Amino acid sequence: MTEQSYSGIFIGEGSSDMPISEIVESLFFDRGITLHLSKPDFGLLGKVAKDVRSRILAGEKLNDGRVDLIVVHRDADNAGIEARRAEISNAAEAIESSPTILPVIPVRMTEAWLLLDEQAIRTVAGNPRGRADLELPKWHEVESHADPKNLLNECLLKAADVSGRRRERIAKRFNQNRRQLLERLDKDGPVTKLGSWKNLVHDIEIITEDWLAS
Repeated sequence: MTEQSYSGIFIGEGSSDMPISEIVESLFFDRGITLHLSKPDFGLLGKVAKDVRSRILAGEKLNDGRVDLIVVHRDADNAGIEARRAEISNAAEAIESSPTILPVIPVRMTEAWLLLDEQAIRTVAGNPRGRADLELPKWHEVESHADPKNLLNECLLKAADVSGRRRERIAKRFNQNRRQLLERLDKDGPVTKLGSWKNLVHDIEIITEDWLAS
């Protein structure tokens, strides 16, 4: 398969979401597309509002030249996946260059994707050989859990199996640990069973088919 190269911008909700950009690049690469996603440093523009439209416009301003794709990560939260897709689509209308938009919408939160790999959780918690019962949800339960972020934090603490100040340090490292788990996410593993992941892959396949046909 002949590889084609494209450029894009990744708009995440926070700094610990940045590994999602590498995941997206890898999914495109598996389909014959080399995609390079830049990660805008909004701090260079001072204070940028957190709404999707403002971040897209800021990202475009910080990027030199036209891009082929803008990837927007937005957790579904309580709004739901369709509301988030509409939010991203409406925000994208402000872009004059009209690049392709790829929404990345975990249900309900990105943390649901990270609750499926027990060994990764134990390793990131610093206790890879631990035996404490993490009480992880089944794959068909994670997307309906009310607060996967809090659940992941609890699982990391159980996996660390420490107390006192060491437990406090683990709790304070949640964002770093979350980022490490995203970096370790197996894109061919249990996450492939989740509806939100299937939506992402489906959208990527539509984009790649269009690009490869052009």
